[in-house]
Amino acid sequence: MRITIAAVGRIKAGPEREMVARYLNRAVGSGKPLALIGFDVIELTESRASASASRKADEAKTLLAALPEGIVVALDERGKSVASELFAQQIGRWRDDGRPAVNFVIGGADGLDPAFVSRADLVLSFSPLTWPHQLVRIMLAEQLYRATTILTGHPYHRGD
Repeated sequence: MRITIAAVGRIKAGPEREMVARYLNRAVGSGKPLALIGFDVIELTESRASASASRKADEAKTLLAALPEGIVVALDERGKSVASELFAQQIGRWRDDGRPAVNFVIGGADGLDPAFVSRADLVLSFSPLTWPHQLVRIMLAEQLYRATTILTGHPYHRGD
C-alpha cells in the first residue's frame, strides 16, 4: 500500500525538510517488509485567491486532482486524536483490506476546505492547537515511521 503526504505549501531547504526526509527514509526501510511503500510527499502551490474560502476551495480542487486513488486522511485540529498504536493498527487494517493507498492531507495557511474535510475517510488531529504546516509534516512523518515500527514489533516505540 502506497503512503502519500499531500501538503499545500512548500518547505524550504533546511532542518524541517531534513527531518521529514529522515523519518520518511526510515519509514521506507521499515515499511518495505510490511508492504507499505512510497512514503512520497506531494507539495502543492498555495492558491492566490484573495478570500480565505476561495483559497481553500481552489486548494481542495488541486488536492483532489493530485491524490492517488485510496483513503484520504485530512489533518485538522478539529479531527479525532488517536494514540500511536491505534494509528498504526488503522494503517495495518487499510493495508490488510487491500486499499491501494493512504493519502495524508495537510492544508495551507487557511486550513482545508470544509467540503474536502467532510469527504475525507478520516479527520485526524495531532492536537486542538494550530500548528504550522512544516511542523505538522515533521510530526506526521515521525508518526508514519513510528507506525511501521509498531507494526513490525521494533523497540523504537515504547508504549504502555
